[in-house]
Amino acid sequence: MNCSLKDKSVVVHPLTNDPTMAWNCIKNSQKVLKIQPPLPKGPVNDNKVRVVCMSDTHSKTHLMKYEIPHGDIFIHAGDFTSCGEMKEIKQFNEWLSQLPHTYKIVIAGNHELSFDPKFTHPIMEDGISTSSLGYEYDLISTVIQQKDNKKYLTNCIYLEDSMTECFGLKIYGSPWQPVYGGWAFNIPRGQACLDKWNKIPEGIDILVTHSPPLGHGDHCYSGIRAGCVELLSTVQNRVVPKYHIFGHVHEDYGITTDGKIIYINASSCNLQYLPVNHPIIFDIALPEGFTKTSK
Repeated sequence: MNCSLKDKSVVVHPLTNDPTMAWNCIKNSQKVLKIQPPLPKGPVNDNKVRVVCMSDTHSKTHLMKYEIPHGDIFIHAGDFTSCGEMKEIKQFNEWLSQLPHTYKIVIAGNHELSFDPKFTHPIMEDGISTSSLGYEYDLISTVIQQKDNKKYLTNCIYLEDSMTECFGLKIYGSPWQPVYGGWAFNIPRGQACLDKWNKIPEGIDILVTHSPPLGHGDHCYSGIRAGCVELLSTVQNRVVPKYHIFGHVHEDYGITTDGKIIYINASSCNLQYLPVNHPIIFDIALPEGFTKTSK
């Protein structure tokens, strides 16, 4: 079986439904280097901006024992609530209003149930009831009726299969991930995922997805891989952003690179849903002709 991604084609992988096996098949042709989270200090040059990124805060920002670093662009890669309840969104929006960043960019994740118009059934994860996960059936039933909750995110740029420009930098955001326990923005592995990734334009500087790509920030405590192989091939062979920011897999927080692209799992919460991981910060060069005074 030829399972390499080296031929630059972006097609459904033959092992798409078994990401762990798919990774075992392609890993010898892949480069994955761990990087220590950088801690940029001092002023940023006029030809660069500072990006602060987080993910998977799950309505726990009040429990954080650290301050959010200052920067020019703040990015949140989804799961900012526990289930997308109106109260949670309003609290998150108020928290965003206190951040000093010039631009604040947010995408949804699988926990933002009310943001996904196709989510119509209560959560069941591996046979576990919603109440045992801390979410009562009645609450979930109420949340999934609140299909206009996006309107409460007024203190950020919300991206959903869409792009924005900040200081000339092109940033694209997408909330989807391969099916995971009946949550929001779930799609089957394979062609359905690839159809979403095909919407990502070439020439972007920063890609923000909730799902990790296969092999980067997707290693679960159980030993399996949860990332999407079609997302990896899309990122490496067609889009080639400078940075790919995501979350979803709490236990694989950190930064890796394949030598061309920097991958950031910015999950704030650990497996116990405690916000112990610090925001990840990096400085990125602006396109030629742009400065921090560019809007």
